[in-house]
Amino acid sequence: MTTSTRGATKVPAVLVLEDGRMFRGRAYGAVGVTFGEAVFSTGMTGYQETLTDPSYHRQVVVMTAPHVGNTGVNDEDPESQRIWVAGYVVRDPARVPSNWRSRRTLDEELAQQGVVGISGVDTRALTRHLRERGAMRVGIFSGNALPDEGTMLAEVRQAPEMKGADLSAEVATKEPYVVPAIGEKKFTVAAVDLGIKGMTPHRMAERGIEVHVLPATATADEVYAVNPDGVFFSNGPGDPATADHPVSVMRAVLERGTPLFGICFGNQILGRALGFGTYKLKYGHRGINQPVQDRTTGKVEVTAHNHGFAVDAPLDKVSETPYGRAEVSHVCLNDNVVEGLQLLDRPAFSVQYHPEAAAGPHDAAYLFDRFVSLMEGQRA
Repeated sequence: MTTSTRGATKVPAVLVLEDGRMFRGRAYGAVGVTFGEAVFSTGMTGYQETLTDPSYHRQVVVMTAPHVGNTGVNDEDPESQRIWVAGYVVRDPARVPSNWRSRRTLDEELAQQGVVGISGVDTRALTRHLRERGAMRVGIFSGNALPDEGTMLAEVRQAPEMKGADLSAEVATKEPYVVPAIGEKKFTVAAVDLGIKGMTPHRMAERGIEVHVLPATATADEVYAVNPDGVFFSNGPGDPATADHPVSVMRAVLERGTPLFGICFGNQILGRALGFGTYKLKYGHRGINQPVQDRTTGKVEVTAHNHGFAVDAPLDKVSETPYGRAEVSHVCLNDNVVEGLQLLDRPAFSVQYHPEAAAGPHDAAYLFDRFVSLMEGQRA
């Protein structure tokens, strides 16, 4: 990626998809060149949380909402220490942000962090194209001296694909840290950081949990060195088929019967640990308005998603695994994709979406309470 942070509002830009389709617009954020996987997010708000979600590492995010940047950027809502998206695509950026917490414009924040974007694009047409053809490699080129179309397309086709990408260690913490319990400490949880969002350990801390956040490379011995009452596996980027180390650590946790909770990438890790396969979705689920049914209660939740891979597990039966019986606990009502797993003979479960609700609805907050209940039951 090459970038410049000079003013970009009138600088020409081109978005080039690997199948040859191109969209012309204006530079937004930094000026330069970037590559990634083109994906679309259907949320109408929460763009700051999206940008700073480590799960979007190496992805160019297309916002389906036409107006982006209306509330500017504040210092309270980031989910990590930086913007992780590889590029950003919007239709009509806000000219003037309006929010009492705003400190700067989204355009300024993107430029400051070197994130190449493009505006003035027909994001509806682009999203329909990605729905029909699937997520694919993309490049954004901006500046007053753009390469010819053939050169741009060739560079896009040389960029690495998301399938087979092992990325969690690139976004995870390098050193362990602790998020203290809020109020009385009730439990200790070891959280394996595969790309964790800041709100996730906070949601656990609200419930009296002291969270020890560990690097993605943490071993089972390092997990148990904190004497955990439960173990958590976070969200994260990349292809779960490459995540052999987290799978081996999770299997060690399952062997010991410690209460276990995984979200997003953690759900795919549990699927692999149980012996299920994973596969790449055509265009994935991203946004804060995805309908999911909790099959254990029949309740339908509006949920926040960011995933391009899914677990291949049977929806119509209980499966036998090396760790006892397992079943699909949650399913997406749009396309029947597996959205959760639970073991029936051990205290372990996972969901494919983001119950920390940053940004997004609070329908799934009960899952943290379910984790607490598992730890209470184990202690009893």
